[in-house]
Amino acid sequence: MNLYPLKFTPLYKYRIWGGEKLKTVLNKDYTEESIGESWEISGVENDETLVAEGLLKGKSLKALINEFKGDFVGNSVYETFGDKFPLLIKFIDAKTPLSIQVHPSNEIAKERHNSFGKNEMWYVMGADKDAELIVGFDEKINQKDYKTHLENNTILNVMHHEIVEKGDTFYIPTGRVHAIGAGVLLAEIQQTSDITYRIYDYDRVDAKTGEKRELHNDLAIDVIDYEVHDAYKTDYKVETNKSNTLVHSPYFKTNIIALDGAMKKDYSNVDSFVIYTCVEGAANLSCYGERYDIKKGETILIPASLNELELESKGAKILESYY
Repeated sequence: MNLYPLKFTPLYKYRIWGGEKLKTVLNKDYTEESIGESWEISGVENDETLVAEGLLKGKSLKALINEFKGDFVGNSVYETFGDKFPLLIKFIDAKTPLSIQVHPSNEIAKERHNSFGKNEMWYVMGADKDAELIVGFDEKINQKDYKTHLENNTILNVMHHEIVEKGDTFYIPTGRVHAIGAGVLLAEIQQTSDITYRIYDYDRVDAKTGEKRELHNDLAIDVIDYEVHDAYKTDYKVETNKSNTLVHSPYFKTNIIALDGAMKKDYSNVDSFVIYTCVEGAANLSCYGERYDIKKGETILIPASLNELELESKGAKILESYY
């Protein structure tokens, strides 16, 4: 059987802070209330997305890797990760703020949870007026100061708040405290991990459970990077019909492509699958004689063995991610 560009059926996640924009802006199809996340491509255990169409419909990432190995994920990726898929792709809609949280490193996550760590990046697709992200600290503190701020409910006072707009990009390495503010819609590229240490949650109660959500400060305290950094937002430039670097890390590489007309892509030098996440407009993808459509709010995976393709659009913007 020949591989082809694959769309997956998203998994929709209830969140205490979720809204309606995944449905109203990204045209996601669900009926539940307060859906905060759409997991587009996931190999997280017990939360695996399945192929949505074609001869491979219904297959999970693990099944595809076991069947096609390096042809699916790339030889180097297969040698490194085996049947574990290394990336998780999401769309996130925050109607109210997310908790202040932090993620552990690969080493700590492996030791404590037998999991990957969670380095991630955000690309803002939309933001209400004065909507903000909270990333890192504006004031240098230590563990003792941190504990005092938690006890006094003043931790927000020493964190970096940044008002955002469409196109803003942030890399969130493990150890960096962060939160998505109310009114932000974004795409998230991350390692395959669902390990989050929640450190502050506004003392709110989950309407579904009637209880406050669990905090994880004992786990978080020795994970946090307490340093103040000069800048937290990623600076980048965009040239039309070119793969422009957004975030290149040891865990994933993400570029942005702004399309105006047709653009040929050759991935023969990239020993990895490639994931396209459409964050604006719509585009056509031609691959070995077949045509596929991708529109805002959709994601498609290009198996590693498919090296040549063509993209065409008037005005689409696409995140291009690979290992």
